Amino acid sequence: MTKIAVLGTGRVGGSLSAALTRAGHEVSVADRSPGAAADAARTGQVVVNATPGAGTLERLLALRGELNGKILVDVSNATVDGPDGLPARLLYPGSSLGERLQAALPGTRVVKTLNTMLYRVMTAPAALAQPPTAFLSGEDPEAKRVVHGLLEDLGWRREWITDLGGIETAQAAEAAVLFVPHVIRSSGFAPFAVSVAR
Repeated sequence: MTKIAVLGTGRVGGSLSAALTRAGHEVSVADRSPGAAADAARTGQVVVNATPGAGTLERLLALRGELNGKILVDVSNATVDGPDGLPARLLYPGSSLGERLQAALPGTRVVKTLNTMLYRVMTAPAALAQPPTAFLSGEDPEAKRVVHGLLEDLGWRREWITDLGGIETAQAAEAAVLFVPHVIRSSGFAPFAVSVAR
């Protein structure tokens, strides 16, 4: 059992917190009340960032002390949305939210994952007709090992998880969000994920 703090109470955060609780972990969810995020981050061994990516960096910088020494699982995409509310471009072209977080929080072990799919696939990967891929990006091998285990608890098979390497590889994973609006306009909000076929 791992103590996990989930930052974000939307569809992504709610889905992940429910699934991790079902898997037997002790999960606390930070609501919008003052101090809730700091309290949750302070008590969690692993902190999941499921906040809207455009405001994540500022939000998490305020938790620098609470996040020190923790594993931060970042599942967000930092985008500028178009008039229809769908991602139109990356907020950090030539970089990534994962890299920005690691640079701003040097005492925190950032692992980027689960950001290349619709949220329902994060906790039900086997529901797709073809196996999806969950990518890992991060500097700390032990942190990635822990996150790998959490992904397996969420139903991800080992062969569906690909370690891309250091946090700089989050650029490629985050760029995949640019597919999302086109796929949604073409096929609707049916669950889908980026998958590497071998």
